[in-house]
Amino acid sequence: MLWVAIIGLVMTVAAVAVAGRRVMFLFKLATVGAPAPERIEYARTHVGDDIKAQLVEVFGQRKLLKWTPSGVAHFFVMWAFFILLTVYIEAYGAIIQGAITGTPDFHIPLIGTWGVLGFLQDFIAVACLLGLVAFAIIRVKNSPKTLGRRSRFSGSHLGGAWLVLFMIFNIIWTLFLARGAAAANGNFPYSSGAFVSLALGDVLPASGLLEEIALLLHIGFMLVFLVIVVNSKHLHIFTAPLNVLFSRRPDGLGGAPEMRVDGKPVDFEDEDLDPERLGRGKIGDTTWKGFLDFYSCTECGRCQSQCPAWNTDKPLSPKMLILDQRDHAFKVAPYLLAAQAGVEHKDTDVLALLEKPLVGEEGVIHPDVLWSCTNCGACVEQCPVDIEHIDHILDMRRYQVMVESSFPSEAGVMVKNLENKGNPWGMSEMKRADWIEELDFEVPMVEDKMPEDTEYLFWVGCAGALEDRAKKTTKAVAELLHIAGVKFAVLGPMEACSGDPARRLGMEYLFNMLAQQNIETLNEAGVKKIVATCPHCFNTLANEYPQLGGTYEVVHHTQLLAKLVDEGLLTPITPIEEKITYHDPCFLGRHNKVYSQPRDIMAKVPGVQTQEMHRHKDRGFCCGAGGARMWMEERIGKRINTERVDEALTTNPDTVSTACPFCMVMLGDAINEKKNNGEAKESLEVVDVAQLLIKSVKGAS
Repeated sequence: MLWVAIIGLVMTVAAVAVAGRRVMFLFKLATVGAPAPERIEYARTHVGDDIKAQLVEVFGQRKLLKWTPSGVAHFFVMWAFFILLTVYIEAYGAIIQGAITGTPDFHIPLIGTWGVLGFLQDFIAVACLLGLVAFAIIRVKNSPKTLGRRSRFSGSHLGGAWLVLFMIFNIIWTLFLARGAAAANGNFPYSSGAFVSLALGDVLPASGLLEEIALLLHIGFMLVFLVIVVNSKHLHIFTAPLNVLFSRRPDGLGGAPEMRVDGKPVDFEDEDLDPERLGRGKIGDTTWKGFLDFYSCTECGRCQSQCPAWNTDKPLSPKMLILDQRDHAFKVAPYLLAAQAGVEHKDTDVLALLEKPLVGEEGVIHPDVLWSCTNCGACVEQCPVDIEHIDHILDMRRYQVMVESSFPSEAGVMVKNLENKGNPWGMSEMKRADWIEELDFEVPMVEDKMPEDTEYLFWVGCAGALEDRAKKTTKAVAELLHIAGVKFAVLGPMEACSGDPARRLGMEYLFNMLAQQNIETLNEAGVKKIVATCPHCFNTLANEYPQLGGTYEVVHHTQLLAKLVDEGLLTPITPIEEKITYHDPCFLGRHNKVYSQPRDIMAKVPGVQTQEMHRHKDRGFCCGAGGARMWMEERIGKRINTERVDEALTTNPDTVSTACPFCMVMLGDAINEKKNNGEAKESLEVVDVAQLLIKSVKGAS
């Protein structure tokens, strides 16, 4: 056995050296990136959340298990890596003990002869083999050669995936060969439990040479696999737990992150601020967390399969957005590392590569890719390793908008309107209170301070105050609060845009200006609790204003109305005999996990028959308005709102309900187009859940 130990030791040292060198390279490349101290600080101060995230996301495979059978297959293959570590302890122990004593009958102290461990080792190995079969079937069935864009593996590095499956297969069959040979020679530590290994021991010949060769084969395949892993997409085996640890929790959605330079929040009043450093223009501007995202991408394509842009034939694939940056980062890595070490590059080709823009016609990412994103969050929601695609897009947009002044021209009109009028439509601020005149009761308006005994500030929002369809929701909510006896007030002309369109476009400076203006108004008025009808305003007020010192208790109107119905303060009695399908607004659903309350309200309205669309809740499909797309033309592929309405029509609804003014506009426009083409019944309309509720409540009175 001495020769086996020597060969095994040499193989191990060589493989670990090669893998270790790659790991050091990856670490150095990531540290070239900009600092992200807020990630470390959050992980350090939220240890309980860290542990929960590791247990649920990594070990529990929560996101992957949403996709069966691939999730189940991955669960067993992943756990095989953990449990079969005990087999490698046994293998190396057998080699070392065999070299010393001549008898490779090693067992792990205390638990090494326990039949339960032997059973668990064999069971997980068999489950892993079945998982490999499932993966192979899934990959063949979903081959890009057959499905084209409809394949979630379109654009992935397919050869590397097949190689990894082949290597794992080799590890498993050699594992059983080595264990079976040990059992045949009487060197196996388990007398029961290891059902496959013991069965093989009964049929294999008693041969010391076979056991030695099998051990070396098994260890050899494992070591080769280790080298392949650190040089392939399967690097996620090691980096995914880290990426989850340093992710924006609860799930990377909700508010957009603050823009930072050198790890510090940007102060636009700082005279020393270098405007060229706003956002992300080159790969070297990426934070170390961004590099960790690159390393962790499994190329599984779940994000791609859920992306509304990709599903309507636009060039944006969240997966390819990450992979293109990763491939460019590896290409430029030697020069980045050399520059960090103080080496000056004079070669024009090297300089051109280092200065290659992230976004541009000749850049890493085409502008059409960047501007196709609706910020819907489907990619982040589905990513099993917590990659934050939207953060990458926002950082690149910030550079394009504030440094390059390069963005869709029609969005420029929206920006000017926000700057000059405080709303995207450019309407007079005095029109913000016009809707109040259409009510038959008084709505208090804040002058300096919130009126006494007022519980909520009703944040009407630009759409709710100025867009005709959204005004109906505003009036319905005001009436419902009035009927329920909830004391509320509005800001009227003092209210400005929350800043969501500016921030999602990448115009961070304008967002800061609007947000600080609103925060000053809210704080001076003594506002503590806010109810908002627009999910974009709701998300911004609740999750982004605290970044600038504005902390309030913010609820969406569906949350408050559902509570009032439960408490008996609102009683829907009049039946609404309609078949209704509900559309989940992205910024209410995926971004803030408000799924149940709108449905609870509809469930309390007599006569309503609800029918879910195929894509709903966390897999809901975007209306196309988020990410400032509301104010941009959709020139590529099928319109997203048309795709969503096509899906809604499959339920044959009488009404489409939602809980967002942007969704009402987008879905309403698509439905009107369908009506004009004779593809939808004339009576079909889009309404807010609050409109359904007031119709039932008022009818009762």
